[in-house]
Amino acid sequence: MVPFALAGTAAFAVALLVTWLAGAPDHWVEVSLAGLLWGIPGTLTMVVHDRNRKRRRTLTHPEFRVTD
Repeated sequence: MVPFALAGTAAFAVALLVTWLAGAPDHWVEVSLAGLLWGIPGTLTMVVHDRNRKRRRTLTHPEFRVTD
């Protein structure tokens, strides 16, 4: 899930840059900034979620093994 969160956050960062440089309406710039700011904690949440996935999976499916 982390790659999707990173891609979404990066897309909002690019959108912010493009709308700001193109002189788009202020509302568009604000929406892009909000998406970027919400994407940061969302990405961090996905990092924690994926880190704990292996532990949760072994609790519910003991026969499942993850090889690193």
